[in-house]
Amino acid sequence: MMDLTLRRLLLPAGLLAGALAFLPNSQWLFHALFPELERPVYRRVAFLELTVSHIVVVLVATALAALIGIGLAIAVSRPASRRVKPLVMAVAAIGQSFPPVAVLAVTVPLLGYGSAPTVVALFAYALLPIIVNTVAGLEGVDAGIIEAADGMGLSPRQRLFKVEIPLAGPIIIAGIRTAAIINVGTATVGSTVGAATLGNLIIEGLSAYNTAYVLQGAILVGLLAIVVDRSIAAVGHIVVANVLHRRPA
Repeated sequence: MMDLTLRRLLLPAGLLAGALAFLPNSQWLFHALFPELERPVYRRVAFLELTVSHIVVVLVATALAALIGIGLAIAVSRPASRRVKPLVMAVAAIGQSFPPVAVLAVTVPLLGYGSAPTVVALFAYALLPIIVNTVAGLEGVDAGIIEAADGMGLSPRQRLFKVEIPLAGPIIIAGIRTAAIINVGTATVGSTVGAATLGNLIIEGLSAYNTAYVLQGAILVGLLAIVVDRSIAAVGHIVVANVLHRRPA
């Protein structure tokens, strides 16, 4: 299974690397496709630089959302605090329902221009799928397994980390994958407030009526989304496999 997961990652990763190597030298192709354009290839910032910056913004926002979202989901899934679960879910849903541009408009006066407001917007968008999946995974653990863990003398904390989270792991990781894919696409909006992302190509292309720029940005964003999705899946398989092979002490 692990070998299959890695093979599924290698193809999109190779295509992304190939696109990053080819696009700076693709003047002949885009000139043929769009002969009316004087500058058919984006030159303002290197494709690789924008891609790396895009990845950093997405990873930081998704990691923060995973850390806080999983923590909140664990908290509201405990019997003592289940009454606040509807409130937490409602707040997370509100965060995702706000348009990214609206979140940026609120955060820019506080954080200034650049990557910081973009990270906040992506964080708000990533919370809901992570919380929903984590709660579903934890609440879906078979009651018989919970009783068996209690019968073995595990404390609530030991049961959580050695039984519940490992069994819910695949569902939790699916939520993180969903959040990361959403963030790869949404991060392009950050270019409107000075963040260096692949949105630079798309936004400049739209403002200058340069379809070639838009196409180049779309290709890179699409390939990057697949690479991020497969990367998280590969890491998730490794983590879950390692945890499940450990026996409770």
